[in-house]
Amino acid sequence: MPTAPIWDPQQYLRHAGHRTRPFHDLLGRVGELPRGDRAARIADLGCGPGNVTVLLADRWPDARITGFDLSPEMLDRAREYAGPTAGGGRIDFRPADAAHWVPEEPYDLIVSNAALQWVPSHPDSFKAWIDGLTPGGTLAFQVPGNFTSPSHALLAELCERPEWRDRLGDHGRRYVHILEPAEYLTRLTALGCATDAWETTYHQLLHGEDPVLDWVKGTALRPVLTALEGDDDAVGAFLGAYRELLREAYPPGPHGTVFPFRRIFAVARKES
Repeated sequence: MPTAPIWDPQQYLRHAGHRTRPFHDLLGRVGELPRGDRAARIADLGCGPGNVTVLLADRWPDARITGFDLSPEMLDRAREYAGPTAGGGRIDFRPADAAHWVPEEPYDLIVSNAALQWVPSHPDSFKAWIDGLTPGGTLAFQVPGNFTSPSHALLAELCERPEWRDRLGDHGRRYVHILEPAEYLTRLTALGCATDAWETTYHQLLHGEDPVLDWVKGTALRPVLTALEGDDDAVGAFLGAYRELLREAYPPGPHGTVFPFRRIFAVARKES
């Protein structure tokens, strides 16, 4: 059984507009970077298909930006953005596991968008990441905070049913390792950073048939789909049962299906 989810960049990007909005809100709280007369150095940890990495070049046009990700599928898609940027900077992508990544050079900004929820030990890495920042540099990230919502609770309950328990085990809860905003605030402040931590719930209006199922196929369902890969009958049976649960939990309205999505943010600025 694969130990890491197999990602589908095309499925993930089907909801790129909604997925990108929190990243814009995160960057809105990041101040000036301590680059002086040189180009900023930026790391995007868990860059996925690169669609938000390229947004960093819009904010810092001459920056040298590196996106890191563990998924070969995501990196293959991201590399379409690699190369010189219009502002004289450059974007490149490298394989790396966020669970073990340590900055190999000083960075002015280490940013992560909806990736650290897959890393159980990510708070233990804060010290190493902050140590890897230049004086006055910033660590900024946002993670989903909706793991008790019906979309995830129902997935976990389904995986625990007798017909799925032996095969799927804890796949429905496997990557839920998120702290509350106050805990992130406390940990990062204790490391000497001026920290801003907050949460936002986006009430997203999704469209199409079974839109919540389509949403989670790009994220929370990846461990389950990876575990069932190659068994089309099992995939069909699981998705059929999950689809019915989601239809009841998220009924469509006259203008679409409302999908509340809580996000947790933190921006920590190192002492200069």
